[in-house]
Formats: sequence, structure tokens, C-alpha cells
Amino acid sequence: MSNSDVAGDAQQRHEPVNRNANSEENTVRPEAHRRLILAIETSCDETSVAIVENGTKILSNVVSSQIETHRRFGGVVPEVASRKHVESITWIIEEALDKADVRPGQLSAIAVTEGPGLIGALLVGVVAAKTLAYALDLPLIGVHHIAGHIYANQLVHELRYPLVSLVVSGGHTELVYVEKEGSFRIIGQTRDDAAGEAYDKVARALKLPYPGGPHIDRLAHEAEEALPLPRAWLEPESYDFSFSGLKSAVLAALNQAGMKGLPIDARAVAKGFQDSVVEVLVEKSLRAVQEYGAKQLLLAGGVAANKGLRQQLADRCASAGVPLIAPPLSLCTDNAAMIAAAAHLKLERGQLSSLELKADPALDLEAWSV
Repeated sequence: MSNSDVAGDAQQRHEPVNRNANSEENTVRPEAHRRLILAIETSCDETSVAIVENGTKILSNVVSSQIETHRRFGGVVPEVASRKHVESITWIIEEALDKADVRPGQLSAIAVTEGPGLIGALLVGVVAAKTLAYALDLPLIGVHHIAGHIYANQLVHELRYPLVSLVVSGGHTELVYVEKEGSFRIIGQTRDDAAGEAYDKVARALKLPYPGGPHIDRLAHEAEEALPLPRAWLEPESYDFSFSGLKSAVLAALNQAGMKGLPIDARAVAKGFQDSVVEVLVEKSLRAVQEYGAKQLLLAGGVAANKGLRQQLADRCASAGVPLIAPPLSLCTDNAAMIAAAAHLKLERGQLSSLELKADPALDLEAWSV
């Protein structure tokens, strides 16, 4: 679902319905083979609720984006994001149930993003999920946000292990080795700016609207030439990433042109920047696949929607004979369906959370492994 398809205004809200947990409607429990998870995602600036069957079939996935709200500030304002989640969460839960044609009593579990993310935003989802779980007497499952991004791929593809996942988003750039289902090992991560964060900062320097990633991507494809910019490979064997130096190189080029009164083509800057980011991401990912004997390379996270990255990965994987698995654009950005997909791993193993679950903005991915 794209942002333009999001049900986000008051005219699309359903009238409140009676969902008393003690009513006859809600005492019906699902058949054992049909496990329905209602998942909530509020880690940043999207409020989302989804209902997913058996970890793979999306029955509904409602996403309300706050992009227009935060655009005037040039980035996400945590306090504003939290208030927007509070305003939206109840009617989005109702919307998800209605679109899935599911009654609360048919649900098998409630899942929610436990972390990482903005603490205030996370708290809204966690409180809503705990309330639902308690009222409906259902299991509660706290989910790691990055595990959700990785398992968004399971909603559209069959995964084969071991695999390597490249996670690229506004707050994360990581290479994750998944030896078996639900077992995560971070083999590389950013040492400073995440890729998405660097895109936004360069876009701001070019006076492009927030979020900057799509605008940089568009300009890069329009460019006839690229501004020469450095690649940060770090140590020869390292799978880590660093984009702060690249960002500084872009700012230096813009400042020098400005001081000399020389024009600078924003398209050339965008292409030079994107070429540098993508080359490092692609080459390190392919090297990790070869070293770890991965059967697939997974792409995950909001920056996975970047056309330049997707095309370069596809070309390199094709030449190397490596299967590339990437979610559709609607599942790249934050959404609750991916949280339900990851939660299913825990539900199958009976690894549940207590009603004392707390939002954890520093939640560790490896520790979350099933």
C-alpha cells in the first residue's frame, strides 16, 4: 500500500463498534490451523495495524503516514509523532478488523513493535497492544522492528536458509546473517549515519523536500553525469558502513561552488552521492553472501524502495548467480504486516511476552532471536 492509498483522514473513519471482550461475538476462538495475528506498528511516523494469517497471508494492512505533518519541519518531530499515533490508533485498529472481515474473537494473538524506535511513539503501540491482549485474553508478542523488515519478505517469497539480509532504512544500515529461521547475527552495521539518514541530510543541503530519499533517487536517474565522490570501504575485511564522510564531501562540494559563485547541477550531485552509497552497499552484500554461503540475499527497510539500489543489486546478483529477494514497495516502509510476519515465528514456538512488556528503543536484534 502506497502512502497515497493510506486511509488517513477523518472521513474514512468507521463508527465505533461494540467489541466487549465478554460478548458472545468475542468468545469465538480461531481454528487451530488458522492463526490470525493482529499487529501494531508505531515505531516512528507511520501508524499501522495489520491482520495476517499464518505469518504469510495479509488480510489487511492499514497504514497512516505522517509525512505531510513532519514535512514542514524537515524531519520527524518525536513529540508530534507520538500525538498523531494517539489520535489514529483506535480507528486504525477498527479499520484493519473491518478490512480483514475478522472479529476480535477470531484472533490468535496481538503483536506490537517493542523496539527500536522513538520511545514515545513505541509506547503508544505497546499500550494499545497490551490493552487489547488483556481485554481479549490473548497472547502478547513484542517484536523487533528490524526482524519485521527482514520477514516482510516472507509475505511474498519463500525464504531459504542460510541467508543474508541487507537492511537499509532511515535509522539502520546493517548486514544480517540469518543461519536458520528467526536466528539473527549482525555481521556489519553503520558506524555513523545510516543510509536513509545520509540521503535526508544531502537532500536538505540540496533544498529538496522531506523525505529526501525519493527525490535524490529521481534526480540521480535524470543526471547525465555524476559528481566524483569517495567510497568508504573501511578495513579490507569489514562489513561495516560509514556515510558521514560522504555526506561531508557533498557539503564541501556545494560550499566550494557557492564561494566561487559557480553553478552546480543538483542532478550530478544526486547521482554521485547515490552511486557511492549503492556501490558500497552492493559490493559488501555480495561479498557477505559468498563468504557465508547464503542461498539468498534479502533486501529490507525503507531505502529498499530506492530504484537505483534495487537495480544495481538485481544486476550484480544476476551476474553472480545469487537469488535476490526484495519486498514490493508497499512492504518496504514501516507497516504492521511485517511485524505480524515476525511475530508468527515467536507464536509458533510459544515465546510470548508478558503484560509487563515495555517499549525498548535500544532493543537488541540478536537477543530477540527465536
